[in-house]
Amino acid sequence: MHWATQQEREALGQSRRKQLKRRDQANFSAKNRLTPALTLLERSARGRIPALVKVKYDRMALSPFGFFRGAVPVMAADLAAAPNTGLTVQLCGDAHVRNLGAYADEGGRLIFDLNDFDETFSGPFEWDLKRMAASLVLAGREAGNKAGACMAAAQASVASYAEQMRAFAPVPVLELTRAEVMRVGHVEPVHAALHKAVRATPLHTLDLFTEPSPAGSRQFKEDKPILTCVTGAKAKAVLAGLEGYRATLEPQRAHFLDLYRPLDVAFKVVGTGSVGLRDYVVYLEGNGERDPLFLQVKEAVASAYAPYLTDSHAARHHGQRVMEGQRLVQRGSDAFLGYTTIAGHEYLVRQLCDHKGSIEIEDLCGDGLVEYARLAGELLARGHARSGDAWQISGYIGTGESFTDAIAEWGQRYAEQTDKDWAELKKRRK
Repeated sequence: MHWATQQEREALGQSRRKQLKRRDQANFSAKNRLTPALTLLERSARGRIPALVKVKYDRMALSPFGFFRGAVPVMAADLAAAPNTGLTVQLCGDAHVRNLGAYADEGGRLIFDLNDFDETFSGPFEWDLKRMAASLVLAGREAGNKAGACMAAAQASVASYAEQMRAFAPVPVLELTRAEVMRVGHVEPVHAALHKAVRATPLHTLDLFTEPSPAGSRQFKEDKPILTCVTGAKAKAVLAGLEGYRATLEPQRAHFLDLYRPLDVAFKVVGTGSVGLRDYVVYLEGNGERDPLFLQVKEAVASAYAPYLTDSHAARHHGQRVMEGQRLVQRGSDAFLGYTTIAGHEYLVRQLCDHKGSIEIEDLCGDGLVEYARLAGELLARGHARSGDAWQISGYIGTGESFTDAIAEWGQRYAEQTDKDWAELKKRRK
């Protein structure tokens, strides 16, 4: 077996420019679509809870960025219709500005990173960058920024990614697994997210989501249709699913889980793209009533990228796919991250609201947009360097601005197409 040198890996990346020129990364045309956008959305809704599909479309109809958040199947098809570099990483799959956030890692330390991996899959590195670039244009515009500032943010994100990837290429492997992104503490929009995360303790969640029960303990506080209590056979099935989940945890985590007893179950509507999927929350109590643990049991379905990409582990449990992709990309993950199966449906299990905090769109107004864009580029670079080959990727990108400008231009073009798709959705719903 030949072990490729750093020079050979960099040269391999450079050779992929023949497969896809860097300036051609800017190319996008809706004429390449084999299936209309709204038809793809309808197909993706199959198997979801019918009564909630309308809620998803309501959220997507609020703005072009809202549409973008719920339209990963559309973008996956659009990306697959064009050439790619073939330089693969573990894609976040839904890399946009609201899918970065603060949370507590295994050791309880507050960190800021990519934090949504429902669509994670092995695929071309540039696909995450293109989705992030388009999101910066759309979200930046929604926050009140001018078109030029949104384009500058998209360029800044890709330039930051390229710079960081070149820096990661020679870093020893174990150092890379521990690499910090130092910009986090200096980005204004992140401050608000971190402040929210500090307050988002289990006790805060206890006060937010529960109330005293007639039996004297606490129970979930209904807020239909967002939070609905679950009882009877369905609640028993969810709790029984925790046994299968327990088996996916490390032994010490399973031991800690055993110290908590489940008290209540509810159904929760979350996000935009996830609306319509089955999502349960379980309230558990450990060492007294001031020791709550909240678990989110979220249905995991096939990634929107699965029809277009090859993955040697494609047949695995979808909760397992999400868990493994998240652990590979993130520097630190939720201590209680695992998966299970309930009534034939596959689920990811994680903590709910354990020091989690995300930015708001209004935080991206003015200088904060570009600063946040740079941070997003660095975090993507770290995730891709952990799961791919930094020498190959940096070899393809090079040191000029050709790649940066092309991805930003693609993001601008895709934002314009998203406007049209959003308008079509609103027209259909009249």
